[in-house]
Amino acid sequence: MEYSAGKYDVIVVGGGHAGCEAGLAAARMGCKTLVVSLNISNIALMPCNPSVGGPAKGQLVREIDALGGEIGLNTDRAALQMRMLNTGKGPAVHALRAQADKTVYQMNMKSVLENQPNLDVKQVLVERLVVKNGRVAGVIGSTGAVFSAEAVILTTGTYLKGRIIIGDLAYPGGPSGNPNSITLSEHLSALGFSLLRFKTGTPARVDRHSIDFSKMSEQPGDEKLLNFSYVTKVKEREQISCWLTYTNDETHRIIRENLHRSPLYSGFIKGTGPRYCPSIEDKVVRFAERPGHQVFIEPEGRDTTEMYVQGMSTSLPEDVQLAMLRTLPGMEKVEIMRTGYAIEYDALDPTQLKLSLETKMIAGLFSAGQINGTSGYEEAAAQGLMAGLNAALHVKSREPLILSRSDAYIGVLIDDLVTKGTNEPYRLMTSRAEYRLLLRHDNADRRLTEKGFGVGLVDEHRYKLLEKKKQIIMGEIERLKVAMVPVTEKTKAILERKKSTPLQQSIPMEILLRRPEIDYMDLMDMESGNAENLPEEIRDAVEIEVKYEGYIKKQMAMVEKFERLESKKIPQDINYLDMKGVSTEAAQKLDRIRPESIGQAARISGVSPADISVLLIHLEQKRRLAEVKA
Repeated sequence: MEYSAGKYDVIVVGGGHAGCEAGLAAARMGCKTLVVSLNISNIALMPCNPSVGGPAKGQLVREIDALGGEIGLNTDRAALQMRMLNTGKGPAVHALRAQADKTVYQMNMKSVLENQPNLDVKQVLVERLVVKNGRVAGVIGSTGAVFSAEAVILTTGTYLKGRIIIGDLAYPGGPSGNPNSITLSEHLSALGFSLLRFKTGTPARVDRHSIDFSKMSEQPGDEKLLNFSYVTKVKEREQISCWLTYTNDETHRIIRENLHRSPLYSGFIKGTGPRYCPSIEDKVVRFAERPGHQVFIEPEGRDTTEMYVQGMSTSLPEDVQLAMLRTLPGMEKVEIMRTGYAIEYDALDPTQLKLSLETKMIAGLFSAGQINGTSGYEEAAAQGLMAGLNAALHVKSREPLILSRSDAYIGVLIDDLVTKGTNEPYRLMTSRAEYRLLLRHDNADRRLTEKGFGVGLVDEHRYKLLEKKKQIIMGEIERLKVAMVPVTEKTKAILERKKSTPLQQSIPMEILLRRPEIDYMDLMDMESGNAENLPEEIRDAVEIEVKYEGYIKKQMAMVEKFERLESKKIPQDINYLDMKGVSTEAAQKLDRIRPESIGQAARISGVSPADISVLLIHLEQKRRLAEVKA
């Protein structure tokens, strides 16, 4: 029997990484918010790897933090170690990666939600949405509880019709032995939503006591303190190492001899798996020429002996998993604590969403995370933040915040999903971003914190700190343009040590800093002054802006061209199917996706430059006709 259980502005269905960010964003923007979870003990659960960040993903975490989100702060609090990746490459691909204590991460995030003003947390199995006149009006739980709201955000992860698979064993369930959600998935289909069937998986967890680390390579964290959040309070961290080993011919032999028992190859698994995070059996088949694959042994926490076997994701039977793990150097006597498994689940076709992550079919209904076809904690959290703040803006009758591809990796992620769709679990990579030199790890706050302040997620104190930081950076760059490098014995010695061409006369410091072999601290060694007292993040920002000025200007010119196409808006009532001169495929895709701009239309697969030309002519004719009528 149904009964009224409460009225809210925003309801978030699901308490994973997307749900946490969505709920916090909406509540922090002043909306009365409810987060419901199948099991509130599993809020912020990390069911897969115990890491956060890495290439592109690390940039996402920094962007979420810059906008006022929580994943960066929470990772800093729970980190076992931090490493900056790709330091041998340019700043466009530098990325921070953390190993997190899963339990600490989960408990800290749960505490943040429970103590957030305007936010309630309840254990509810949502079975249906309340929809009235094409608008969402709330949710209905399995007990008959009806919660009403102007906006609902679905962040159901891999729980929709979840199915766990280990060898030829399969049973209904969500990650880590949790229950799944069947009725809600069927309800979404009944409402007319198109669903996809995807698959992901995890490796086994093994007992630290059964590993011989002397046969592996140690992977320590960076010596200097690193953090994701720009406003973190973490000042010190005891680092715990990861370990590296490799598969070998014997590992591959065992896998090949048991492929007939693999549900991935027997046809038992129907869902599409992630191309960029394949199972070990898939890697052995696809890369048969490789003598070995990297395997990282990662701690799951400070107070547990469980270790995560990164690189060995599998759905092979349990006996095969143990046999292949025991072929790895250092793991000859290893014991499995949790068996690896695959999970199939339902997801929404993301082309059914607007760039705000609101569904096109039902007003006020948003979705974020793996339900939108993505993989990864970071991709989920980024979508959750954007869905949460846009749901709050929807409730306040304000325009949504849309991040473009030139604004943020978050913009790339959402635009890829909504405009191009995905036929496999989507993973964000640096190669997907056209303007990655502008979307760097170091400048996320300078790109996005003002936007977070504009919507009410970032407070005034943090905004003023950012403004001060920007002034210091620009001030130092201007100083370097006029400050001269003296031709002294000290300068000659530094240049000789750096194998840099000697100076014949004094030149501006900015000019010298452009040399690849010279860094900011070299300049400080050449002069006496207070500049060397600047914080490291300021010094790094100044150095990057000076060294890459030419490249940055080229990308800015590309962005200006891109933004001209993005500024050409397309009326949402346009009839593509009756438009003459557009190919049938283009007309059908334009009609289904209904792009908001010419730029977005041009990125739709199957829409050619010729189709865009016809569309531009049609819009111009429509504009002129409107002027005549006026």
